Amino acid sequence: MEKNKNTKQFDLEERTFLFAKSVRLFVKKIPGTIANIEDGKQVIRSSGSIGANYIEANEALSKKDFVMRIKMSRKESKETRYWLMLIDVKNDMGLDKERQALAKEATELMMIFSSIMRKAC
Repeated sequence: MEKNKNTKQFDLEERTFLFAKSVRLFVKKIPGTIANIEDGKQVIRSSGSIGANYIEANEALSKKDFVMRIKMSRKESKETRYWLMLIDVKNDMGLDKERQALAKEATELMMIFSSIMRKAC
């Protein structure tokens, strides 16, 4: 059975939502240093913006608006990866493994949005 476009759209909306939730759970576990508090705020914002911009892209009124929102999702994915890597996990191997998995997901999302951009142009 062939998946329709809306199913794929929903899957990416769900994936970005779950990613943002996972980032929030991770931030709750990190050491509460001043730097981590500030970087944690940034990573929470950028991770949530990935999905929010994707939802906006799906409601776009024009192709230009769609592409711009997809570019924003890609940018926020890249930014999220940056903030994740700045967070100090204090040599906690479990937290480092979790951070690496989140950074990998941010990279995968970035590649997905890059592919969508190429196909839309």
